[in-house]
Amino acid sequence: MLMIFILVAVIGFIVLATAKFKLHPFLTLILAAFLAAFAYGLPAADIAKTISSGFGGILGYIGLVIVLGTIIGIILEKSGAAITMADVIIKVLGKRFPTLTMSIIGYLVSVPVFCDSGFVILNSLKESMAKRMAVSSVAMSVALATGLYATHTFVPPTPGPIAAAGNLGLESNLGLVIFIGVFVAAAAAIAGMLWANRFAKVQPDVVDGSSAQPTEQDFAAMKAAYGTLPSPMKAFAPIFVPIILICFGSIAKFPSAPMGDGSLFELFNFLGQPLNALLVGLGLSLGLLKGENKIAEFSERIGQGLTAAAPIILITGAGGAFGAVLKATPIGDYLGATLSALGVGIFMPFIVAAALKSAQGSSTVALVTTSALVAPLLPELGLDTEMGRVLTVMAIGAGAMTVSHANDSFFWVVSQFSKMSVSLAYRAHTMATLIQGVTAMTLVYILSLILL
Repeated sequence: MLMIFILVAVIGFIVLATAKFKLHPFLTLILAAFLAAFAYGLPAADIAKTISSGFGGILGYIGLVIVLGTIIGIILEKSGAAITMADVIIKVLGKRFPTLTMSIIGYLVSVPVFCDSGFVILNSLKESMAKRMAVSSVAMSVALATGLYATHTFVPPTPGPIAAAGNLGLESNLGLVIFIGVFVAAAAAIAGMLWANRFAKVQPDVVDGSSAQPTEQDFAAMKAAYGTLPSPMKAFAPIFVPIILICFGSIAKFPSAPMGDGSLFELFNFLGQPLNALLVGLGLSLGLLKGENKIAEFSERIGQGLTAAAPIILITGAGGAFGAVLKATPIGDYLGATLSALGVGIFMPFIVAAALKSAQGSSTVALVTTSALVAPLLPELGLDTEMGRVLTVMAIGAGAMTVSHANDSFFWVVSQFSKMSVSLAYRAHTMATLIQGVTAMTLVYILSLILL
């Protein structure tokens, strides 16, 4: 009982420090690692070594993957590739299903681009589509936000799911995480879209005389500001070619050896490693650079990517340090046995991630922290298999989207750009993320009954 009390106290410290006192998650997790180490009685001489090895161990592989994925996302964002993706989807689906079209656009764009940035980039498109299709911009906003949110929490190479997969020992099998994540994210996106349809006749309730709603002309002007937009092939290739390579790499390693053990296996085994696949994607993204001095522009995009990736990398490393401390204590055996007796199983990661997300606002922090916390518990929870670890990532992702409210920057991006009051944003956006999380977790539970 004392061990559980200590763990609850440490989790409480993380929530209180990040949510109330606004302490940076990196420092919070490092302090939590030290607190847990002392509270559980680890030898004082081993504490620093355990924390350092946990920090470095997780970043030794996954850190470079996060950096490359972020740089590719920055290049796609700055080049107008996200606009090209959206235009392609509109041409394919037409105007018959406006919220579905908006949801799919968000679903695809958020794989390489952070959901906050994705919403800002696509806001003018969303408003012009709402006007053309005679649909409430509130419904379109919720459809776009939930589509963006779905892949943001489930599908690598988005940094949060990558970090969670790394913490759970899946860094060499991201293809399986992507494969399962695509379907779970699709269920979450559909749930969000169906909720968005409830607001088809609800109009924004914030009147701001200083700035009118974006029009179709505004969207055309925004497109023009990007200059010549990249072709669909150039826009999609930097993100989908790496994903395909990663998936083929996972297929190559199936026990049935579908690609044999010769040169074809060696090729896809090499290209399918996430680091190598993303290097291919980075090479393909060079075709999106437009300036006369492409080397200078490329260097600038790398700098912007490093700036964006640095906090995520540090938080991921700190989560690894925290997890290493927990692995060195007996809490895993004790808590695992207790939870197994209660029959919590796959719901435990969801509950912890949902509590952390709702309390401190960041989905990435919830993904990293929860994955580090539950990693030592997997054997006792009956999840210590390849598929068990993948479904644990999915359960954590479902919790990490439950719920987006006033302490989440994404909440304010959606509400402010959509001219929604706080009360309307809670009814439309926050409830949508709750429904998304519960729907995704229900699917994960069903998959656990079938696959485990």
